[in-house]
Amino acid sequence: MAVQPIRLFGDPILRKPAVAVDSFDKELRTLVQDLTDTMLEAPGAGLAAPQIGVGLRVFTWNVHDEVGHLVNPELTLSDEQQDGAEGCLSLPELTYDCLRALSVVATGFDMYGEPVRIETSELLARAIQHETDHLDGILFLDRLDTASRKAAMKEIRESEWFGLEQPTVRVSPHATNGLAW
Repeated sequence: MAVQPIRLFGDPILRKPAVAVDSFDKELRTLVQDLTDTMLEAPGAGLAAPQIGVGLRVFTWNVHDEVGHLVNPELTLSDEQQDGAEGCLSLPELTYDCLRALSVVATGFDMYGEPVRIETSELLARAIQHETDHLDGILFLDRLDTASRKAAMKEIRESEWFGLEQPTVRVSPHATNGLAW
């Protein structure tokens, strides 16, 4: 078990698009295990690699006691939408209603390089969209309406964690080819 520090809002890595995984090796499996351990310890419904300082397109989820992961995700979204509460481990104690597609078809790979296809809706669809946004440098705050985003930013500025020193990863335990920040 290797629980990693979770990067918080304001850390530049959360705004950088992650790079596609091209090696499905032991280091990737260690990354997936670290993401899973960190997500379960937090606890959270999902966690993307940039949130622990690794700029690779990988995320994990834990929805309705189903734990999974996806590497290099591609999403097809339904036209039908859902509006519901959403939070983020990089924005502690912040929850706002966020509009998302109701259903998603997600394709990608598992940690061994085997193709994966997930067709889901509701909460898992929300989690997959949220984590894929992280891989594109997008936070759920970016999807809020103007009034909600303004209220969220005020809440962030008043939070105890805002402005705290970000964790520093001096040597990444993963082969990131220079992509860890």
